[in-house]
Amino acid sequence: MAEPFRRYKCLNCGYVYDEAEGWPEDGIPAGTRWEDVSEDWICPECGSEKRDFDMIDWE
Repeated sequence: MAEPFRRYKCLNCGYVYDEAEGWPEDGIPAGTRWEDVSEDWICPECGSEKRDFDMIDWE
C-alpha cells in the first residue's frame, strides 16, 4: 500500500507544501514527495529554506 501524501508547513510564514498538489508553478509536479524536493528549494511565499518546514500530517 502506498504511503499517504503529507503536508509540510513553513515555520516562518505558514505556507503549506502539499505532496498531493506539488508546486507546478515552481516545476514540482503533483505527487512529488517531500524527500524528492530539491534541498535548495525555497519557500515561494517568504524565501525560507526547506529545512524551515515541519511535517503537519501524522498517521
